[in-house]
Amino acid sequence: MNTYTLTVTCPSTRGIVAAISGFLAEQGCNITDSAQFDDPGTGTFFMRTSFVSEAGKTPEALHEAFEGVARAFEMEWAIHDDAHKMKVLIMVSRFGHCLNDLLYRWRIGALPIEIVGVISNHMDYQKVVVNHDIPFHHIKVTKENKPQAEAQIMQVVEDTGAELIVLARYMQILSDRMCQQMSGRIINIHHSFLPSFKGANPYKQAFERGVKLIGATAHFVTADLDEGPIIEQDTVRVTHAQSSADYVSLGRDVEAQVLARAIHAYIHHRVLLNGTKTVVFPASPGGYASERMG
Repeated sequence: MNTYTLTVTCPSTRGIVAAISGFLAEQGCNITDSAQFDDPGTGTFFMRTSFVSEAGKTPEALHEAFEGVARAFEMEWAIHDDAHKMKVLIMVSRFGHCLNDLLYRWRIGALPIEIVGVISNHMDYQKVVVNHDIPFHHIKVTKENKPQAEAQIMQVVEDTGAELIVLARYMQILSDRMCQQMSGRIINIHHSFLPSFKGANPYKQAFERGVKLIGATAHFVTADLDEGPIIEQDTVRVTHAQSSADYVSLGRDVEAQVLARAIHAYIHHRVLLNGTKTVVFPASPGGYASERMG
């Protein structure tokens, strides 16, 4: 039996859930998980439904059959084949904690993705990446060559068919053009000290100010630096007895965890854009374990 996920965004009105569930029943499909959210502030309805096609229908056949329902409710929608592993391109600079964490989770099957390549503006992690049999692309970025470098990056995206770009502590600002071209398909991670502590050594700055909470934010990348729709956040508490080195270590841990959770939600189609915000449906009971095989 084939398993699929239907995601829907549309104007809020009566009968949406009934229309979707009725359609799936008519098509010989059994719903295994469903979540919805009606935003009264924007008048927008969001829904994510997992189902099994007991009749063995293809995504193409279901897509064609659903078009009438979608038109009636003015839906933005997609039917995703759960057997498909999303193609992910990772970008990194000189901080490798997020990259190494993602490679480990990918290797053990906790992140069911296809890593189609790693791009870096430095050579620090070439050996690590190549040892995982993943293509490594060194694309140096300077003020003078930035347009050419981004053109190279976009060529890699096109050649690999990457569906998602992950900035795993990639310390270069992407152009407005690239942000718009890849809108909703680039996820970034950063510490939670912005905008208070900018520039070099934010953890040291936080230590010197006696900060008691360290956190991280994963968000979609937009032309507004570090202000894209937030997908996932978390914090860890620190005390006066800990050193600035402890702050750095704890900060790296929470960054890696938050980024992994954001990617996990995205590849399972649990993240829907809601203007400048997101709707993130929770994982089914069991969390990662229940979804780890895709």
